[in-house]
Amino acid sequence: MAAAETSTTTAATPAVVALRRVLDPVTSALAAAATAWIFVLMILVCADVIGLKVFSSPVYGVVEVTAASIVAVVFAQLPHTLAKGRLTRADFFIAPLAMGAPSLARALETAFAATGTAIFALLTIALSEPTWSAWVDGDYIGTQGIFTMPIWPISLLVLLGIALTAAEFAAQTVERLDDLRRAPRALVVTLAIVGSVAAMAALVVMLGPGRIALGTIGIAALVLLILIGMHVPVAMMLVGLVGVWVIRDNPDLALRTLRSATTGAVAKFEFGVVPLFVLMGLLVDASDLGRDAYRVAAALLRKLYGGLAIATVAANAAFAAVTGISVASAAVFTRIAVPQMEAHQYSTGFAAGTVAGSSVLGMMIPPSLLLIIFGFVTETSIGALFLAAVIPGLLLAVAFCVYIYLAARFAPERLGCPSVADDIEPVSWAEIGKAMAPILVLMGVVLGGIYGGLFTPTQAGAVGAAATLIVTALKGRLSAPMLWKVMKDTGIVSVTILLLVIAASAFTKMLVMSGIPNAFAQMLLAEGVGFWLFILGYFAVIVILGMFLDSTSIILIVVPLVVAAVPQIVGAHVPGDAMVWFGIVTVLAVEIGLLTPPFGISVYVVKATLDREDVPIGAIFRGALPFVGIMAAVMLLLTAVPILTTIWSLP
Repeated sequence: MAAAETSTTTAATPAVVALRRVLDPVTSALAAAATAWIFVLMILVCADVIGLKVFSSPVYGVVEVTAASIVAVVFAQLPHTLAKGRLTRADFFIAPLAMGAPSLARALETAFAATGTAIFALLTIALSEPTWSAWVDGDYIGTQGIFTMPIWPISLLVLLGIALTAAEFAAQTVERLDDLRRAPRALVVTLAIVGSVAAMAALVVMLGPGRIALGTIGIAALVLLILIGMHVPVAMMLVGLVGVWVIRDNPDLALRTLRSATTGAVAKFEFGVVPLFVLMGLLVDASDLGRDAYRVAAALLRKLYGGLAIATVAANAAFAAVTGISVASAAVFTRIAVPQMEAHQYSTGFAAGTVAGSSVLGMMIPPSLLLIIFGFVTETSIGALFLAAVIPGLLLAVAFCVYIYLAARFAPERLGCPSVADDIEPVSWAEIGKAMAPILVLMGVVLGGIYGGLFTPTQAGAVGAAATLIVTALKGRLSAPMLWKVMKDTGIVSVTILLLVIAASAFTKMLVMSGIPNAFAQMLLAEGVGFWLFILGYFAVIVILGMFLDSTSIILIVVPLVVAAVPQIVGAHVPGDAMVWFGIVTVLAVEIGLLTPPFGISVYVVKATLDREDVPIGAIFRGALPFVGIMAAVMLLLTAVPILTTIWSLP
């Protein structure tokens, strides 16, 4: 998934320049306020935990304020995120197209920007009346006599963010239209695209297919739009809006459904876990805990065959236990481990592939953002998912280490004929304790708090982020510029995830109205589809999609389609909680996509972090390939022996 916007814009017109002079400062200021508010939420939730656990007196209103403000954080940050080109999209098609067929690329970019303008302009109109009513009627959240807060300031902030997002999309549309004006061929292509889409839509309406057929067309349209480069949340919102409109023949209902998803999908205290865990993970990165873990592991394993590569896996596992973000692991250990491994005659491709391969542990070993997303989509206990992931995560890490050892022992040429790292200084027990104590403390605070029943996942995220902030300060790594950068990155990463959840809610509502999930489950049962056929087919679809889409999008698109079939088909085969098991193997299957071409985001992160022309992307993919095979083997093992995952949920 692209981190940067594909641009074909040339010189901006005076009108666009004037618009930018007004728009950019406003969106930047709004994003800064949203970023700062995430930090405030951390403080509020921590204060509530201290008040409740220490003084048996909670801070009233924290739950309500957190739930209400999460939506505002998303949309206040959104226009700036869009302007910076950080909104989730696939660029494997549109980026090469801009080089080979710029007219078509300009046409598609214009259509995408115009679609975003229309969607968010409609939302602006739809939310104006409720915001006005909230102010006039004096609506509030909380309970009279305990805590109350008016709704209208938050509603107004959401409305402002959505309106500015529409304005940002409009500015991009104008910029691209100006490009088209200079390129008549591109203008013709644009008109042809619009005409073709209109003709296909008219054909669908004339044929009058049933709800199931309309839902199927919607799914196909969504996948196509995402693959050709439309921003993923915009594509989901578009398909959800148009799908409900056509299925129910009611445009007002379609717009109300989209509005409901926009304001209600993440307006829950539980969704505070996303920005808080992201904040914690980025602080862990900034505190150099990954470097400390690698230094200790490398010293302890220096005389082992493949010791430095095994140390990379071990350090990644420790880092994963306090971050939950695979991409962060890939970036951190590329900087730390690859130079060290190269110095001991590991091939650069294998070294980089090992970093990319072991980075997937960030989403398997709890805490994991993908497990959190799966929990939200399926309404499964996040604590149960975290607990169930412990054995699979450790099993995967051990399997990686065993492969590296055997390859180094019996086929060292596969690794580049590495030497034993005798030159690495040994470490004392005191040094080990000093390096690993912060990681163990953070693991104890977060996972111990969740499993011990002390914290909810959201509270654990806040306490963990605060604890990481203290650790960073004690290590002398805390500075105002560093903290502000971490907070800004937290806002951008959080909004990309939460906006996907909001957009997926609109898409899922369309799916439910179409009846596809239930019809699909009934069809599978009627055809007598067994557990293995169902699950292997499911794995195949996810792995294929993982070659093109990001992990979060895959879960949000695919899981709602099959979740209705899980209790009947999976429940008979899996002892314990079938949905918990399904979540673990889903995340493992999705994570394979982080290492497979053409997308393979972890591989691209490693490549970008290395920033070396002598290391082709193909070499990193080849280095990561054995880890893909190991992940597939572990996935099949968990499928054949599901009790490895569900042992914690057995009575």
